[in-house]
Amino acid sequence: MKVVKLLQSLPQPAYDPKQVQQNEAKIAEDLGISLYALMERAGESVFTQIQLNYPELSSLLVISGKGNNGGDGFIVARLAVQAGVKVTVLVVAEKTEIKGDALTALHSLTNTSVIFHYADNVESTSEFIDKFISKFQGELIVDSLFGTGFKGPLSPQFMNLIESINNHDAAVIAVDIPSGLNANTGNDGGLAVIAQQTITFIACKKGLLTAQAANYVGELYLADLDIGENFIQKIPSSIFIQGQNNLPTLAKRKASSHKGSIGLVLNIGGNKGMPGAIRLSAEAALRSGASLVAVACHQQSQALVFADRPEIMLASVVADNLKDDSAFQKAKVIVIGPGLGRDAWAQQLFATTLSSQKSCVVDADALSLLSEQPIKRSNWILTPHPGEAASLLGCSITDIESDRFSAVNAIVDKYGGICILKGAGTLVSDGKTTWINTSGNAGMASGGMGDVLSGIIAALLIQLPEPLAAVRYAVYIHGLAADIVAKKQGQRGILASDLFPEIQRLVNIDS
Repeated sequence: MKVVKLLQSLPQPAYDPKQVQQNEAKIAEDLGISLYALMERAGESVFTQIQLNYPELSSLLVISGKGNNGGDGFIVARLAVQAGVKVTVLVVAEKTEIKGDALTALHSLTNTSVIFHYADNVESTSEFIDKFISKFQGELIVDSLFGTGFKGPLSPQFMNLIESINNHDAAVIAVDIPSGLNANTGNDGGLAVIAQQTITFIACKKGLLTAQAANYVGELYLADLDIGENFIQKIPSSIFIQGQNNLPTLAKRKASSHKGSIGLVLNIGGNKGMPGAIRLSAEAALRSGASLVAVACHQQSQALVFADRPEIMLASVVADNLKDDSAFQKAKVIVIGPGLGRDAWAQQLFATTLSSQKSCVVDADALSLLSEQPIKRSNWILTPHPGEAASLLGCSITDIESDRFSAVNAIVDKYGGICILKGAGTLVSDGKTTWINTSGNAGMASGGMGDVLSGIIAALLIQLPEPLAAVRYAVYIHGLAADIVAKKQGQRGILASDLFPEIQRLVNIDS
């Protein structure tokens, strides 16, 4: 039975947890495997990881609920006590509530040295639970409280329980999903168990890789329980996890390549007082392989945009003249939005851009302008962060973050093209398939990162034949460049321009 670090086992589809719940029994039955045997395998996979990660473990606390997730925890407890570990199990349910395979797993602990405590009324015993957990002297807690069917919200008493787990010094392994986290959306509802490792079963649940999940999941492992391959073959998914093993590749440039054959990117933005954003976008396009890059920016911004970068060309700064500008006419892709502003000058440039049928990357202020006059096009890339996504859909940021998968597809449905919903676990969707990006880190929460991404996208759009492939590749290397910088220098203090050397290196690896 394979237990693998998820990001080392890509490519993998990701699933709505309902798909797993509704189909695992049928897949197992077809293979002649009972559901209780799957529970045994789940418990064994968790204990395997415990032995690998905590070989000197002497004391273990298992916190279980009444469902099958709790049953997995009972199996872990039995295997641990058989291995000579002192095991305590806290069951947050009445004994009579445990039924089916979970009850069978509980019975397997009969005549063992496992120490049981039942908190049969969590609402009246939260103080007892807090004291009980705080008194635990061991090295590891196994979280098998809630499974992937949990939707929330947590009651105040269960929030107290989870806070008690999080406040303990012991490491935590989560069974299938950290309790309190929504396996479908990655939404935490305010609180979830903070795990050092999470072992999920059969197939990856999509909520483990986006939204707030990064705060709780820790190292993510997949145990397919020996039915994962069959499950993936028989149950289709439109959601995929993006890693280095399933990226498009850039073709090696022909020796006869020249500036015109590769193409020009036009960047429009940089209103007065905001030159940095369009400069970052333009230089990112150059570093990502665009042969020619021109910038149309406010006259007051020109000196700073072109300082120390003579490779950037100047385009007209007046909207009425821009259409006749050679840079506009020759551009294969237009980036509009970084530092654009929303005044009359910005609106005129935005209208001029939309009057063209050229491929566009719409970012930053241009997204705000688009939200005020929605239109639908097939040949643009929209790059909102959650706040911009909320404007595009006329809802709140909370609405966006509560279900990022629905949000990214709603934007594509309303505006067309390809949408990148930025944030932890960035999503890329063309309305047919959605990709969850796995590169990037919290150090990217700094000004200019989105501007750099817009330039990378534009450059790759003129170098790859399929727009979705170009966007996926851009998003991944953008995050990977930041990961490389963070590994060298740490996450705090990363500047958007720090990514340029790594971006140039990454786009040359395949070619």
